[in-house]
Amino acid sequence: MTSHVKLRKERVGAVDYDTQIKEVRCQLVDQLKVLDLQLEQKSQQLQDLTDYLRRRSEIEGEYARSLDKLAERFTSKIKRKEPGSGQSVAQCWLVLLAQTRQESKDHSGVSDSCSTTLTQPLTHCLEITQRLAKRTKDVCSQLQDGLLKVTTELQTAWRTYYQYHSEYESAEGKLKEAEKQKQGASKKIEKRQCKVLEIQLKCTKARNDYLLNLAAANASMNKYYLQDLSSLMDCSDIGYHLSLSRVLHSYLSSRSRAQQNLSGGLQQLHTAVSGLDQIQDRDNLLQTHTNTFCLPLRFHYQPHEGDQVCEVSAEQEIRCEMETRFQQLQSKLTGFTQETEEAGKKLHAARSALLEGIGDDDLDPPPSSNQTQGSQVHLQIPSQSQGQGGSSESLASTSSRPSLARRRANLQETEALYCANVKEYLCKSSLVSKLQAKHDLLKVAVEKAEPTNGHQTRKLLHVRSKSQPSVQYTHKLFTGDMLSFIQASGQEIPVVVESCIRFINLNGLHHEGIFRVPGSQGKVNSLRDAFERGEDPVADSRGDLDSVAGVLKLYFRSLENPLFPQDSTAQLLEYAQIDNETERAAKLKSVISSYPPPVSTVMRYLFAFLHHVSQYSDENMMQPYNLAVCFGPSLLRGAQDDDVVTLQPQINSLVKSIILQHESIFPSLAELQGPVYEKCMTLQQDDCEEGEGDSEHHSKEESESKGERSRANSSCSSRQSPVGGTVTPGGKFTLQFPITPQGWPLSPGYISKEAQDLSSSEDITVQVDEEVCRQMDSVFKELLSRQSLPPSSVTSSPSSHPPPQQKKGGIGWRREKPV
Repeated sequence: MTSHVKLRKERVGAVDYDTQIKEVRCQLVDQLKVLDLQLEQKSQQLQDLTDYLRRRSEIEGEYARSLDKLAERFTSKIKRKEPGSGQSVAQCWLVLLAQTRQESKDHSGVSDSCSTTLTQPLTHCLEITQRLAKRTKDVCSQLQDGLLKVTTELQTAWRTYYQYHSEYESAEGKLKEAEKQKQGASKKIEKRQCKVLEIQLKCTKARNDYLLNLAAANASMNKYYLQDLSSLMDCSDIGYHLSLSRVLHSYLSSRSRAQQNLSGGLQQLHTAVSGLDQIQDRDNLLQTHTNTFCLPLRFHYQPHEGDQVCEVSAEQEIRCEMETRFQQLQSKLTGFTQETEEAGKKLHAARSALLEGIGDDDLDPPPSSNQTQGSQVHLQIPSQSQGQGGSSESLASTSSRPSLARRRANLQETEALYCANVKEYLCKSSLVSKLQAKHDLLKVAVEKAEPTNGHQTRKLLHVRSKSQPSVQYTHKLFTGDMLSFIQASGQEIPVVVESCIRFINLNGLHHEGIFRVPGSQGKVNSLRDAFERGEDPVADSRGDLDSVAGVLKLYFRSLENPLFPQDSTAQLLEYAQIDNETERAAKLKSVISSYPPPVSTVMRYLFAFLHHVSQYSDENMMQPYNLAVCFGPSLLRGAQDDDVVTLQPQINSLVKSIILQHESIFPSLAELQGPVYEKCMTLQQDDCEEGEGDSEHHSKEESESKGERSRANSSCSSRQSPVGGTVTPGGKFTLQFPITPQGWPLSPGYISKEAQDLSSSEDITVQVDEEVCRQMDSVFKELLSRQSLPPSSVTSSPSSHPPPQQKKGGIGWRREKPV
């Protein structure tokens, strides 16, 4: 780990989250400014170096031409003069002039190298650096947005926890006040006890979410400041030091051939160039700006007044939920860890390919034939191509290399691939760090919780599955008009919306692919038909999550008029293109405020729920955009002539914006009265009973269910069998026999046979008592003996004709005691 990170000293007392997050925001803004400043510095360095080489080329060229003129002038003078007496001196003079001419050639070569060979790679390096810096900044902005999102979720969970804990303290105070009262307040105490338990459960859930978000926020901060910043700087600087190194090495090589007398100075420059180190430069930058890049203070747990619980709780009713969530997190964490490792391998391969592409240039100097081993200055130039051995192999491979334009095009593709791999690796590793933090807390909570079996859990909170009577609506629920249904039924939130959202809140917030994975079509149709009949098929918290989610989407998709009125779609899509978030939210709110209050209430409820689902995107993989893709076509529709494919991206963007800014777009409870979505839901109070009356209630339920099944069987038998019966107010019962088209009653044997055929054809078991058949035969014979029109019914008194005791499952009638 790098040594630049310095933890700030712990301050006295807890730091307010708002102030702490504000400091983090300022710090993130300063980071982008420092990265922009770093890009300007690198760009200026490259530009200055390019200008220097061009000016040096002009100077070297002028110097070479001057040396050539000087040598030519004195050479011509020597030719005109007669040779002197001292040959050694003349020979020295000729050697001096020859060396001057050679020096002129050497400087001319340096001039040509500086003007063309060295400046072109620097210009290309400047382009690469700017592109990489821009892409790195985009990745950094995205990571910062994710970091701010985590802190925002932490604030939201913190406030939610404070709210529920305040309600818990208030309810507990009311309970204590009720307990202090005299006799006659037992029902009131019982009611408030149930209320305290319910609010305590909500408070526990809110505290758990707060602690999990707290751990995720701290893990994200550690990951971003300790790892991501270094990786982003590496991504921004990739190839920059390599290009500079190769350019300056080539410059050194050309200068060493031309100026042997400057070998000492060149060696010093070579030492400086050899010291180019990307990692060291990055660490120096981080240390120079310590306040900007140091890890901020850790977010500390700030409990509400009087709350002594400071860890994730998995006791009592939420143990099963916590265990399920822990298992899901464990499975996802394993998968994401493997994916992160694969992403790291791809990142390493892409980095190697990018460095190889940047190093594939023409800066390697050709060998010089007139240099001897004794006078050559040996300069070790690092080569990125490990496969090229000697200079002869390099020259042989030069002819087979692709063109410069082709190599640069391939290099840009490699750059894009590398940046994409950096983004993928950092995002996945950040996700793994957040999931790991939540996983560790849940693991400790589940291990600490005492193991309880199913019966012990049910004693704490017994869920009673009530058989609610069907309600026949005057308006269609599905394929109807929602506003008319709300006005006719009196339901502020349609039952299908409220029930499905409650079910998903209790069971499916952590379900991977919720709303994206389709449910069983048969189950979806069954649930739809049950809701249409006025029933609530998911009231007992049992059902297939994907099917329940499918019913919710089906409801909005099948409405006669979409949730968002069709005449306002164009205006909403226009306002959704506004870049400023505050202005965009204000414009959207102005349009939505014109909708009928019942419609706005449903919208507020739905989008608060969708935003809540998106807060668990680390586990359910449903980010706001994914939810917008699932719900967009169901909530908005364009005009009949609009191209659906063209409008779909705009609709998705609009729904995503509404999900993210739902609190700013929809009216508050003070502005619009009505139901408001709760994040921490529990079972309804009417469906909860304390464990003291559990056995009595359970036996009562069994007796009621048996009675219901008995009545259902009797009514089913009455519908299926051709015989019926009624009971008179005096305690008498009447048998009804069907008659033939000629007016004669059918025999009991025929009736029994028809009943058996009917039951076998519909897989219904019908039991016929032999004594009942004999009694029916006697009545039938009495009717035949009268030689008159057959009556529709024969009334018999229990005193004159006491029928035998009816056994369970008899057809068409049963004996009842006189009232």
